[in-house]
Amino acid sequence: MVNLTIDGKQIQAKETMTILQAARESGIQIPSLCYLKDINEIGACRVCVVEIEGVEHMVSSCNTQVAEGMVIYTNSPRVREVRKTNVELILSQHDSKCAMCLRSGNCTLQTIANDLGIRRIPYEMKVPPFLWSSRSPLIRDASKCIKCMRCIQICDKVQDLHIWDVEGTGARTTVDVAHNKRIMDSDCSFCGQCVTHCPVGALSERDDTDKFFDALADPEQTVIVQIAPAVRAAWGEETGLSEQEADVGKIVTALKMMGVDYVFDTDFAADLTIMEEGSELLERLKNGAQKYPMFTSCCPAWVRFLKGQYPDMVDCLSTAKSPQQMFGAVVKAYYAKKLKVPKDKVFSVSIMPCIAKKSEQLLPTMRDAGAGQDVDLSLTTRELIRMLRAEHIRTDLLESTPFDSPIGEASGAGVIFGVTGGVMEAALRSAYYLVTGENAAPDAFRDVRGQEGWREATFMLAGKELKVAVASGLGNARKLITELRKGHVTYDFVEIMACPGGCSGGGGQPIKDGVEQAERRGNHLYFLDDISEMRFSHENPAVQALYADFLGEPLGEKAHHLLHTDHHGWKMPNETI
Repeated sequence: MVNLTIDGKQIQAKETMTILQAARESGIQIPSLCYLKDINEIGACRVCVVEIEGVEHMVSSCNTQVAEGMVIYTNSPRVREVRKTNVELILSQHDSKCAMCLRSGNCTLQTIANDLGIRRIPYEMKVPPFLWSSRSPLIRDASKCIKCMRCIQICDKVQDLHIWDVEGTGARTTVDVAHNKRIMDSDCSFCGQCVTHCPVGALSERDDTDKFFDALADPEQTVIVQIAPAVRAAWGEETGLSEQEADVGKIVTALKMMGVDYVFDTDFAADLTIMEEGSELLERLKNGAQKYPMFTSCCPAWVRFLKGQYPDMVDCLSTAKSPQQMFGAVVKAYYAKKLKVPKDKVFSVSIMPCIAKKSEQLLPTMRDAGAGQDVDLSLTTRELIRMLRAEHIRTDLLESTPFDSPIGEASGAGVIFGVTGGVMEAALRSAYYLVTGENAAPDAFRDVRGQEGWREATFMLAGKELKVAVASGLGNARKLITELRKGHVTYDFVEIMACPGGCSGGGGQPIKDGVEQAERRGNHLYFLDDISEMRFSHENPAVQALYADFLGEPLGEKAHHLLHTDHHGWKMPNETI
């Protein structure tokens, strides 16, 4: 420990700490813009500068270590002047039309500029133009980029995809897709982690809310919406509701107020996924040892990653569609008939914690119900929140409305799909039943839980050893695959989620700059599972009725046609196999 003084306050700090860390742990706030702990500590923005007694020049507090006897001033007249100048220079290359920005009111640069009292820019404004493909699920607005490098570091250090890079020199320096590629020609997984870690509005999802409102205004369209499990753990964050108050039934109420005809729970399709994926796993195990394990396929960003980086391993993926796509196929092929609505008049919408779902929804292999795309539109949690505001809906006044039936019923196993390890745990609960004919304890497979990037466990299934692994974050996925290909590890079943923490930390979730919320949201989903009266996917009566009335049996001909997909039926830009 070392002794130092910050703004007249004597404190102790570990000698390995930076000034910024020591100050924040002592309750002294130093503004920062580019800083992300352990990921981006490069002092690029110069907003966190401080003055050290006896040192001539200002130093960036995010990458300057504390030392014995330091006397530091975080907001002296010199500091304020330099900090204000630095922010003014950043703003001179930033489109500051805040009223039209998606991050207005939730923007770190906006907050810092307001706190510094900046009302005009004394420098010539040179804002780069906005040039980007409108087809891309992920949008980059160069006019808002502040060159903080966060997107590069997240993609390089956490996701290990290296999509972004610096280009240009001097005043022309900016961030763009690496190797002079366009985003749609790159190996981008569309995980959206760059979006949730951007401190301004330079990165966002493609806004499709107008398409949703257009469908609602069309009297010939029957609008059906599904809500993903992880959405319920996050939607209240920007609407002022606590976890206890942000009941998913209030989303149902709000959507019905907007004019949606039917609202269902994607958790139902998660239960359906377990029936198909669990049965497929048992089928593969019955066929003997495989070189590589079966991989889960419910995360489209992970599927894109595997196809782009390891195309020779695509057959390891379960052929089961994601819950989003299973739901879309079932709604148009089965439920529309029960409603006596022509399936080509159904407008199927998903609300997801994910940007990659926008890409998955448009795949040519996702048209199995015979009425165009099985899911017509995919919206993020953030888009849902913007629509609530556009409709002037007071979330604090909403009552809770149950999902529509019969495909609104879901188990706790379906709920935990939204957290890393949840798909694995849900699958093992039902796989155990399918093998033994009886249920294990609901929490028998909780060893797969946790936020560590790569976890493994071994379970006994009818006297046979089953080795499984769970990874979240594409950087951890690459590490796992590397060890698999070297033969250093062997597994029977592997779950991978592209986003750290799983869908709870998805690229379409609400943003709180500098705060990782996946673990807290995931714990809420486990709580919902714990209090659920039904905790096994195979016990869902709506799923049982669907098989009895329409699908037949898991892996049957009709189920295979609607609920499974050919991962070779579309190509990544650089895929040759």
